[in-house]
Amino acid sequence: MTLQLSGRWFLPCPHVSTHSIQCRTSPYPNLKFPQTRALSATASLFSPPPAIQIVGGKTPTWRENGSVTEAVDDEIDWAEMDADLYYWTRALRPVQWYPGHIAKTEKELKEQLKLIDVVIEVRDARIPLSTTHPQMDLWLGNRKRILVLNREDMISTADRNAWAMHFSRQGTKVVFSNGQLGMGTMKLSRLAKSLAAGVNVKRRAKGLLPRPVRAGIVGYPNVGKSSLINRLLKRRMCPAAPRPGVTRELKWVRFGKDLELLDSPGILPMRISDQAAAIKLAICDDIGERSYDVADVAAILVQMLAKLPTVGMKALQNRYKIDVDGQCGKMFIEKLALRLFNGDVHQAAFRVLSDFRKGKFGWVALERPR
Repeated sequence: MTLQLSGRWFLPCPHVSTHSIQCRTSPYPNLKFPQTRALSATASLFSPPPAIQIVGGKTPTWRENGSVTEAVDDEIDWAEMDADLYYWTRALRPVQWYPGHIAKTEKELKEQLKLIDVVIEVRDARIPLSTTHPQMDLWLGNRKRILVLNREDMISTADRNAWAMHFSRQGTKVVFSNGQLGMGTMKLSRLAKSLAAGVNVKRRAKGLLPRPVRAGIVGYPNVGKSSLINRLLKRRMCPAAPRPGVTRELKWVRFGKDLELLDSPGILPMRISDQAAAIKLAICDDIGERSYDVADVAAILVQMLAKLPTVGMKALQNRYKIDVDGQCGKMFIEKLALRLFNGDVHQAAFRVLSDFRKGKFGWVALERPR
């Protein structure tokens, strides 16, 4: 038996518990839920005109067994995607992660901000809205800020253009970067120095000697803050690894004679109220793995990828050589577990998440500007 939801036909999924995915399309496809992590940035924070830097250039593709094929960048209704994601996450266990070192870091960072000339906020380019702290604007006040969207190599040209235009309209200075390869780091260094040039002008007027510009690098866990610093310095000065929670304390490092950088541990809200954003953090590995159920998160990722024109359910089925009727992520993970992992759902879920994080599904962003 089939049923029709939101104008599309799906096979019904088996009954799921409160710790499982509700595998159906939201009954409110046209309903736009309020964005709880809205970014507020005004042109009054910066005196020069907006500077947009887009590094590299690619077209969306789908990679299958090492080969690359062109994909059509069709339009997707992101408001409907958000509504579906809100619906899918309602029955799940809330994703919350607030290790002890974050509370200490937050307190110390607020003190160090008094010494900082310019703040470099690093976000994950795949989910720029979900990786902004709701208190960031309050903490920074009128300090000059540069927004870095890291992992630009994991999103399409269309995604980068959409975000560049979005932040340009807000008067926010944006640098797209790849912390692993160093792309965008020198542009970031020059921009930080130019924004804080007025500091030494004032010092000279007071008869004081010039000093290095102080830039603080802040952001969520595992968005690439330490990797950016290491690429800038061209040596490993800050511990970095592809998992959240590696950096545990604030550390000042010197870059040449005229720039000092503050590396800080990732900071998260004590309680994440937007669970749709929390699921995206889990998908992108920007939050501790103990905070979420891997099978639930992987099932939601499958359903999101199935809705994206650049991927789609058929591509998922072709990659893993399994056939699933409808777009039920839970059923997909269970069939993958039976085929490749002797029924181990956790291993199957981890494989799908790992493939996404390694870019096996091509250049895929999970958010676009509203």
